[in-house]
Amino acid sequence: MSRADELFVANCREILDNGFWDTELDVRPRWEDGTPAHTVKKFGIVNRYDLKKEFPILTLRRTAFRSCVDEILWIWQKKSNNVHDLNSHIWDSWADETGSIGKAYGYQLGKKAIYKEGEFDQVDRVLYDLKHNPASRRIMTNIYNFEDLHEMNLYPCAYSMTFNVTGNTLNGILNQRSNDMLTANNWNVVQYAVLLIMFAQVSGLEAGELVHVIADAHLYDRHIPIVKEVIKNPQMAAPRLVVDKSVKNFYDFTVDSFALENYEYTKLETKIPVAV
Repeated sequence: MSRADELFVANCREILDNGFWDTELDVRPRWEDGTPAHTVKKFGIVNRYDLKKEFPILTLRRTAFRSCVDEILWIWQKKSNNVHDLNSHIWDSWADETGSIGKAYGYQLGKKAIYKEGEFDQVDRVLYDLKHNPASRRIMTNIYNFEDLHEMNLYPCAYSMTFNVTGNTLNGILNQRSNDMLTANNWNVVQYAVLLIMFAQVSGLEAGELVHVIADAHLYDRHIPIVKEVIKNPQMAAPRLVVDKSVKNFYDFTVDSFALENYEYTKLETKIPVAV
């Protein structure tokens, strides 16, 4: 059975059984009809995924793998903040008339700084250190930049990655301030598992553990019936991720560099509403 399924079910049951409802509070998100989108939440959920054992994608329902990869490349490789560079419409609700989401996500990763070794943006600094300073405990990124928050159409949810090399293994910690568990939890896990695998491959390392730290793990009120349906679905074996091993440069990866073998899942018939 998929470990990602097991963790997702455990997380959702913990939130449903022991979570805190914000029904009495004034909340920012709204449903399409203007109704406040309330949540039930748990603080401080931590999940560990061993990428040496299996690829952490849900089988309880389908996770759109190619769209996940496309978005992580949009952020980390293209370093874009414009939805016109993205092949899905998941960011359209936060884009302005030009397609920009403001000084968020890829914009922050692409900002350059001068070091003694030369000029780097955050992504290139990570790639440099993984090859030249693997013993460093400072290999990390942070896109929650206080001075630019007022110019972001959505504050970063997944805001920080910490990379750590142990022997020949690259591990990583994804820090997330907020996670919509039904729509985005496994989406983010899949993305950052792929990112860790990409960084490991081009650095001559093996991908190890992805640790996912979520400050506010929540389920929206209108998602509750769907979640209760999904967590009852059968849990199947995790698929095998196939990566093009000929890619040696991070910027040469494309969506077509990855494929899932034997991905079986339960089809979800219900459309999931998204709070904005």
